[in-house]
Order: sequence, then C-alpha cells, then structure tokens
Amino acid sequence: MNRWQDALFAPTVLAAVVASALAGAATSASAQDIVLGASVQITGPVANTGRYYRDAYQLAVDKINAAGGAKIGGQSHKLALKVYDNQSDVNLSVRQYTQLVTQDKVNLLLGPFASNFALADSAVSEKYQIPMVQGGGASDQIFSRGFKYIFGTLAPASNYYGSTIEMLKKLKPVPASVALLYADDAFDVSVADGTRPKLKAAGLNVVMDERYSTNATDFNSLLSQIKSKNVDVVLVAGHETEILNFVRQAKSLAVAPKMYSFTVGVPSEDFRKALGKDADYAFGMTAWLPTATLKDRWFGDAAAFAAEYKAKFGYEPDYHAASGVADVEALVEAMEKAGSTDPKKVRDALAAVRFPSIYGPIAFNAQGQIDLPQIVIQVQGSELVEIYDSNGPVKPAKYPMPAWNAR
Repeated sequence: MNRWQDALFAPTVLAAVVASALAGAATSASAQDIVLGASVQITGPVANTGRYYRDAYQLAVDKINAAGGAKIGGQSHKLALKVYDNQSDVNLSVRQYTQLVTQDKVNLLLGPFASNFALADSAVSEKYQIPMVQGGGASDQIFSRGFKYIFGTLAPASNYYGSTIEMLKKLKPVPASVALLYADDAFDVSVADGTRPKLKAAGLNVVMDERYSTNATDFNSLLSQIKSKNVDVVLVAGHETEILNFVRQAKSLAVAPKMYSFTVGVPSEDFRKALGKDADYAFGMTAWLPTATLKDRWFGDAAAFAAEYKAKFGYEPDYHAASGVADVEALVEAMEKAGSTDPKKVRDALAAVRFPSIYGPIAFNAQGQIDLPQIVIQVQGSELVEIYDSNGPVKPAKYPMPAWNAR
C-alpha cells in the first residue's frame, strides 16, 4: 500500500495514538508554555491533506521552540501543541474545538483542513472570542460573515482560477469552449461563483456549468457530455479523491480535451504518484513554491523549509504545509506584537500584523484573509513546471493535450 493509500485508510486506532502523542506534549506543558489547539483530519477521506497541517504545525512549533520560543513582554515562552483527530467529521471537529476552548483551556487556535470545516469551526472561535488562524479553508463564505476572530492564510477561492483564465486567453489556439465542473461544498461553490464572471469577461464560451456531489466517484455522465460537446478546456473544482476518479475515468472513456485543470491535487507529490504517467499534461494551481526567495526568521527560506520537512516526514510539502507553518508564525508574531497572550489583544495584533514568511508575505485584510496570486503549474513528464504567474508566462505549456492513445 502506498503512502497515498496509507493516509486515506490508516486505522483509526493508529491515528488515536498519533493524536494522543501530540496531545500529551501539550498536556504536560508547564505554566509558562503557550498551548495552541487544533482539530485536523488525521484519519478519514481527506486525511491525506489533513496530515500536512498536523505535520506543519508540529514542525513550526519545534522550530520556534528551538530558537527560544515566543518573546512576549520580555520573557521567552515555549509553544505546546494539542491536536485532535476529527476523523474527517465536521460535527466531531466542532465538538473538539469546543473542548479545546472550554475544557483544555488552550491559549489560541489553529485551523482544520477544508472550507466546510473552517466555516463550522470558526463559529466556536467567534463564540468564545479565541483567535483562530487557519490555512485550510479558502471559501469566501468563511470571511463574509463579519467574524472578528477568524484569520486565513489561503487566498480567496473565488480567484483560484484567475491566473488560469488569464493564461487561457494567451494559448494558441485560444480555447473555443470551456466546461466548469465543481463539487457542492463551500470551497468549490466559491470557486465556481468567482470563475463564472471571469470566464465571461474573458470572452470564453462556457458550454457546461455543472455541480456534482462531494465525494462523488462516478463521473461517466459528465465525461460523456464533455466528449459529445467536444469541449476544449475542462476546469474542475473538487477534492483529491474526486480528481483521481475523474482522471482515471477520463482515460477509460478516452475523453481527452485540449486541456484540463484542477483546483487541487496537481501540487501534491502523492497525487502525481497515484496517477503515474496519467498525470502528465494536467494543469493545476498553487500559491506557493519552495523557492529560496521566500524568507522568514525561523527556517531561513522556503527551500530550506521544504528540505527539512521532507527529511522529517518523508514526503514533500505543498502549499497546504507552507500555509500551516504561516498560521503558527502569525500567532507568534501577533503575541509578540501585542506583548500578551490575551485573546482580544492577540486578535487586534493579528489584524495589523505584517511579516515575511516561507509561505509569502502575511497581511490580513479587513475580513481576515490574505491575498496571494495563484501560480499556474503543469505536470510535464516527471516534472512539475511553473507555467504562468502574476507577471505573465513563465515557461511554455504543453497544449493541446494529446489523446490518451497518442501518449
């Protein structure tokens, strides 16, 4: 069983041991320690992505502690981490965040993965007025409710396809038709809502606009429509397992548009390994690449972080991991700026904080979200290639995609 399968199907008992070990470190924390609490998907359908946050939080805490911890009011404080496994169950996640605040009495909160989790869990942080910094939910809905205690390090979902659409206008030949497919969860609905007007403004002809059920496994009907309509470009907003099924079924039905692009999966090493050569030509997006130009006070730069992360955990980080590190760093920067761990003072400091991180520049807008442009990436053979960024084309795209039997 490969690591992708291990992460998806790891026994709950194993996850409980891992969560207990992490929680134990926080439970034994001294009075001087600052405890950060989180509920993440260590098991269940989205555990493969949830692990990025668990591991990134731990690595960031360890790195900051090794440098002496957070410097607050002239004193150094070590960080401790308390993590629960929500088993990819949003209701359990809400209960665990409530326990973290009311029973465990953690100082501050880190977030879960996925927008539907962040939507629900942030209601707990708002109710108890404990700041939560999360890099797992990008849905615009999270930040449109006027909440004061939720902060996010993912750019708005509504603009995830912004760079891709700019690139589409420069492709030759320009696509004659586009299909927009999206799951019915909070993130993917926000992606679709933001993509539609951008496609219209770009003058691109949308011939399919279809919603499908989250965790869907059968895409045959949608793929048949794509084939019958002779769609040039297919944009899919969904989760990793959905995209895996989509690509595998596209191959089995010999459906090969000129291009397909996915909101998730492509940046992940395990996703590309799971598809093997079938991942070739797939477009995706990321707000982060591990370049030495991104620097911070603890890791040095993003390239050094990526090397340390892989050495410790045995797999490559993607933007989820980098945003998880930025979440921890944002809380430390805010506590130091406030000179306090008082939740209200930390909240106000977060609203005003500005600092460089290995993920990118962190500065929250009035709604509590940052805005980083998405970089268009493509799988080209064994390489993940940067194709288009906010400044324009970077490297040539492999376009149009050949038929499956012509590869």
